[in-house]
Amino acid sequence: MDKIVIIAWNMVRRSIGTVKGMVIFILLPAVVVAGIISLTGGMGEGPATVLYANADTGAAGRHLIAELEQAGEYKFEPRTGEAALKEATIKQEGIVGVLIPAGYTAALMAGEQPQIRIYELRASESSVMMKMKITATAANIAEAAHTVTAAGGGTGDQLTQLAAVLKQAEQHNVGSTRTDYDLYPRQTLGVITGLTLMFLMALVTSSVSRITDDRRGRTMMRMFSAPVRSYEIALGNFLGSALVGMIQITVVLVLGKWVLRYDYQLPLLLYFLVLAAFMLVSMGIASTVAGLIRNPRNAGMLNSLILTPTCMLGGCFWPVSIMPEYMQKLANFTPQKWAIQAVDIAATGGGWNELWLPFAVLGLMAAVLLAIGSAILRPNEAGISA
Repeated sequence: MDKIVIIAWNMVRRSIGTVKGMVIFILLPAVVVAGIISLTGGMGEGPATVLYANADTGAAGRHLIAELEQAGEYKFEPRTGEAALKEATIKQEGIVGVLIPAGYTAALMAGEQPQIRIYELRASESSVMMKMKITATAANIAEAAHTVTAAGGGTGDQLTQLAAVLKQAEQHNVGSTRTDYDLYPRQTLGVITGLTLMFLMALVTSSVSRITDDRRGRTMMRMFSAPVRSYEIALGNFLGSALVGMIQITVVLVLGKWVLRYDYQLPLLLYFLVLAAFMLVSMGIASTVAGLIRNPRNAGMLNSLILTPTCMLGGCFWPVSIMPEYMQKLANFTPQKWAIQAVDIAATGGGWNELWLPFAVLGLMAAVLLAIGSAILRPNEAGISA
């Protein structure tokens, strides 16, 4: 055990024992993740802004805006006309621009289907939801207008009746009790978690480079000539790299929680455990790949062969659910997918009866990869000179 600790401590000292190492492995990831938190941490916290211009003088246009405002999920800002609405939308003063055409109420009463114009610079979840709300509300208004028209009466009477019906509808005398309290993981939490996982896994490259350097310089061969077994060398490098990663995790979490005041939506210790479990898998990958690589110049290929593909497949940049089914199945073999799943479960209030599966998968991955790495490390062989 003492031999493993010595090898692990030597790995830590070589990684972050210098100013350069401290900047690259600790400060740089912390600053980058902190920047991501600063840019995305407030997204989705307040209501999105919706711009509108109501050119209709009847009850239908007024009722449409009133119903949309009643939901309380958006902030509505009026504009004077279509030109002003387009200009404000282009400047991204709101997620969408809604134009209610002139004569909207009269057209409905005449049995027509007037179109509500929606201006959108780029699609987002909030803008899509707003368009769905507008469509549903407009359909309800059209149905009310059709009912009033079918009941007969003079034109003036029909407009008065429609206004009365819509006014009564705004009272919402019949409603529902909300039991959904938005217990969903915050969208930005997935982005922050994915980028954090990417930086943690980037340590694989540095670990492999150091291990291959030790083989090339015959340092590993000299260690193996002493009473040190192959698995002890692999485990020492594994634990040393993992310790560096855990220091990195601690700095990132402390910076986000207490400096930037970001709410991770789950206990900080549990978040640390998830990232630490992922780090163990990453170090297992490092041990395995280091046993396969003989030329130190090939270590840089890890970014294109392991880091980037697994991060893309595991959901670091986008949700796994939007990928094709066969890619979702392949994602089950990446540690990123299980780490993000554990964070999502914890963020929605899930307990260990649900968390045990992703933790078990991550632990199994780490154990298998470490076993393979220690078996193929072959410290008695020298690497190819660069």
